[in-house]
Amino acid sequence: MKVLAIDDQQLVLLPLEKRLLELGYEVKIETDSSKGLELFESFNPDIVIVDINMPGVSGLDVVRYIRNTKQSQTPIMVLSGNTKDDTITEGFDLGINDYMKKPLSLNEICARVKRLIGAPEVENVNAKSSNAVIQQRCVGVVIPCYNEEERLFSKEFVDYIGKHTGYHLCFVNDGSKDKTLEVLHNLQKGKEDFITVYDCEKNGGKAEAVRLGMLHMAEKEDLDYIGFLDADLSTDLADFDDLVKTIENSDFKIVSGSRISRMGANITKESARKIISLTINFIIRKILKMDFKDTQCGAKIFHKDVIGVAFSEKFVTQWIFDVEIFKRVTQHYGLSAAKKMLCEQPLKRWIHADGSKLSMKDSVKIIFQLAQIAWVYRGKTKKVNANVKSKLETV
Repeated sequence: MKVLAIDDQQLVLLPLEKRLLELGYEVKIETDSSKGLELFESFNPDIVIVDINMPGVSGLDVVRYIRNTKQSQTPIMVLSGNTKDDTITEGFDLGINDYMKKPLSLNEICARVKRLIGAPEVENVNAKSSNAVIQQRCVGVVIPCYNEEERLFSKEFVDYIGKHTGYHLCFVNDGSKDKTLEVLHNLQKGKEDFITVYDCEKNGGKAEAVRLGMLHMAEKEDLDYIGFLDADLSTDLADFDDLVKTIENSDFKIVSGSRISRMGANITKESARKIISLTINFIIRKILKMDFKDTQCGAKIFHKDVIGVAFSEKFVTQWIFDVEIFKRVTQHYGLSAAKKMLCEQPLKRWIHADGSKLSMKDSVKIIFQLAQIAWVYRGKTKKVNANVKSKLETV
């Protein structure tokens, strides 16, 4: 039993391919719909699974080719995030056999395949059920790492991408002096399609590590959103996924986690650290002219089309680059538009992890860095400079 799956997002195809292979099907996948049509000719599949929204040759074009040009009755299943009634109706008018809306569990997809073409002749009866879900969006996550050999939660990261499809993790080794790079390469083994290790030979600080990682991930065409997260998981992956859901289902361009204490949330901070944070946040609100409660939370997600504006140039400061991000967005789009683009979302959990690199003395230095930001970004126009424009075009 042969299955051909065509989708422009590899992070959608890979878990689907793995699951179908586990069940005993012969599978071919393709991210280029034109090449997918060539595969249809050579592979002669028993069923075709296709996405609708693809660049160049769309999913409906693929259906037209199979039904009208080739006059083939090969079963066709559409797996798409497109939920428009006219698109679904057109698909069935063209002759598709099934229409599945993302997100959708792998188990359901495979059950629908089995219903249409049956089970493989040699079905793998030992294949375990999967609780993974094919998501509508694909997300890149940058995790800056400096001397994280003892603190990196490798199992948590691996388990999460195993259960939550559509995620690609990029660990940035920021010139670590311990065995962090070795740990990261071991973590990546066998999962190269879902985990990238970006190595910076010299320590440039968290701001530069995040910036380089974000620009690197922006080069991946199949990602819809890109964000960053602390390696110690002080904000856990489930909370980060909530940020992704917010940006996915709204018009926001940036969704930032917020460590606001509230009912039902587990937010812990050292008391002295909390006092300094409140002072810093008050100054930040004055600089940004926005009522942000917490700009410094290490969990943020960005729509891909604002990456160039936010990250193309090096940051002035080492620790409060988050403030610079918001300042750049404000100056590029204007304060009124920026307020509509930015969302601050309270987290359900945030724990101050032991071994944090930021000391109380460092926190006091932030006050001076804020003054530096106010000075450097004074009087800048809303127009993005030529360097940012070129970055936007490449991204």
